[in-house]
Amino acid sequence: MNNDSEHDTRQKSDRRKIDLGSSAGADRRQEPDRRLIAHDTRERYLDMVQKERNLFLGQGQSLSTEHLLDLAGAVAPAKVDDQEGTKYTATGDALRSSLPVQYWLPLNIHLIGLSDGVLKIAPLNELNRKQKDLLSSAANRSGFYVEQLEIEVWDRQDLLRTLQTVHDLSTDHCEKTLAEWLSDIDNGLLLNQFLRDMLAESLQMRVSDIHLIQDNNPDAPNWIRYRVDGDLIPMHILPNDAMARLTTLLKRDAGMNFGDRITPKDGRFSFTWQGRTIDVRVAAGSQAQDGEKITMRLLDRAALRGFSELFKRHEDVGGTLQKLLSPEIKGGGGLIMLSGPTGSGKTTTMYACIQEIDRRRRHVLTIEDPIEYELRYATQWQVRPGMPGGAFSDLIRASMRHDPDYIVIGELRDSETVETALKAAESGHTVISTVHADTALQTFERLKSLIPSDRERSSTFTLAQQVKCILNQRLVKTLCQACAHRERLGDILSPNEISIFSIPPETLVRRHNSSGCELCNRTGISGRTLLLDALMISLGPSERNRVFNALMSNVNEMVDMDGVRSYTRQEGLLDLVVTGQVDPLSAISYLDL
Repeated sequence: MNNDSEHDTRQKSDRRKIDLGSSAGADRRQEPDRRLIAHDTRERYLDMVQKERNLFLGQGQSLSTEHLLDLAGAVAPAKVDDQEGTKYTATGDALRSSLPVQYWLPLNIHLIGLSDGVLKIAPLNELNRKQKDLLSSAANRSGFYVEQLEIEVWDRQDLLRTLQTVHDLSTDHCEKTLAEWLSDIDNGLLLNQFLRDMLAESLQMRVSDIHLIQDNNPDAPNWIRYRVDGDLIPMHILPNDAMARLTTLLKRDAGMNFGDRITPKDGRFSFTWQGRTIDVRVAAGSQAQDGEKITMRLLDRAALRGFSELFKRHEDVGGTLQKLLSPEIKGGGGLIMLSGPTGSGKTTTMYACIQEIDRRRRHVLTIEDPIEYELRYATQWQVRPGMPGGAFSDLIRASMRHDPDYIVIGELRDSETVETALKAAESGHTVISTVHADTALQTFERLKSLIPSDRERSSTFTLAQQVKCILNQRLVKTLCQACAHRERLGDILSPNEISIFSIPPETLVRRHNSSGCELCNRTGISGRTLLLDALMISLGPSERNRVFNALMSNVNEMVDMDGVRSYTRQEGLLDLVVTGQVDPLSAISYLDL
């Protein structure tokens, strides 16, 4: 115990040295408490939400204030321990999505929420001491700090209605429903029930996409696969005729022509789960000779990350970005770029930025293809390629006639879109957009490659003047804190590898447990976290000529400029290894991304 205590003290001392040694440390001490900012975010929309609630009540709809605040994208504050990632506060939705169902579903309890270590529940029947202890233990091992349980007494009929609305019991029944349907394949009711159970199972497993392949080749199996934490997991296998019925149902619900298996097409539908509406974006295309491929993207608003949660490990970056998103005067905007490969969380960060903006006082206009999440108090335009005036560049030009404070562009794909976005930023709007690039510096090269050669100099000058922040990001898998092993760093990495992170070899770190546990579905992995490579440019207009010269000659010179702060992946990985979120061997491989 003494050795562990000495190590913890030494480790905290090391982390203090790292933080205090950077100029960002002083900036962080001056930043306001992120939790207070999150609280203010809830308060800013309260008067609008209360008026909306009264309107709905007059129409016979009873919607709670909390529910309407969630729809507005006002993320509830969550207290998180920066060292271990332990959550002291969580909503009922967050608890239900993180706690394995076998620990709370059979108890017939409603998880109300967690506040400062007190877990509030409403049980249908009285719980014994063993049941309470198991529930508390599961919550603690899932990353929540639970010191005590608090029982709320509800009216039995109200509680039964809540359990029926919020607890989707079908998550336990997917395999059973599939077996029943396959034994009576023409039963449409069982087909619809299997689809609902599959979607509920997917949401319980934190699935981002569902892949279905209907291949009429009798030798090719028809798999339904789930993408969880970036990996595809084969879940269910169906015979050809069953998969054909399922794909037809999906295309019909999504508003597609289910008789056409050749033309690529898109659609969407929604369903209710745990008391909230889930949108499903459906894409269909051909497969082999006479088959079909269906991909579904699950869009759960409750899964969106709040600004404070997203940047809790990058407070200096989050603080800088927050200032850019709340200019004191109109016209103090510029260009904010989010870059990275497909699946790196750019859209999540973009929506977190939108949620951080005070949409009560500022006009946010988004131009997307497609619109992922519908946002209250924002104008959202859908790009319609091929239609007159429906392209990205056309809509950007049109948007500037609608008095926007912020223009959010889903992606910069071509030269015309890039140049129009730069003109919008030059005219005083804050422009937020995404582009595919491997590093923060390469983002500049990618943008320059999209600029026509005859206008390279003028457009690059505008880019140098307007760019304020570039975030290049990756999503890295985080270890399950309940089952990860603890080992000395010197027993895992070679001396050369240890020198990369500058961590003492005797430091205890967490290792991936390939066997896993019941909390991580036997994978040893529990979610993903943000890994940033960022550039924050605070130079004034008169100093921007240095940025222009670097862009025209050698972009790498920007890193050493005064007024340009960089945050590297190596710094982020050091923090993740020290706090036990990432396996050291995985961290070494992430450096090569």
